[in-house]
Amino acid sequence: VQLVESGGGLVQAGGSLRLSCAASGSTFSINAMGWYRQAPGKQRESVARITSGSGSTFYADSVKGRFTISRDNAKNTMFLQMNSLGPEGTAVYYCKAVGSGDRGEWWGQGTQVTVSS
Repeated sequence: VQLVESGGGLVQAGGSLRLSCAASGSTFSINAMGWYRQAPGKQRESVARITSGSGSTFYADSVKGRFTISRDNAKNTMFLQMNSLGPEGTAVYYCKAVGSGDRGEWWGQGTQVTVSS
């Protein structure tokens, strides 16, 4: 499975961005996908996740009510709509896919989001 993120950039505080993650390859083996972010000097953290079956979603407390994760199964693409961004949103955002069973996991290369105050 290959994952390619896009949509990052520079945005003012209070603004919005929409990230995309396009999956290719053996996408049938994907069980769940998610967005993670890593700010400078900090550990990578989970932002939001979505399952492939029921489409159940999970959010970090810090983004609940402001971020929305979604997917387009026909296009094998996952999205992250980010609203009301604050400076703490500055980070490299990574897409992750988890395979069913013991198929492992895959990461994208990341996309930079910078929120100016």
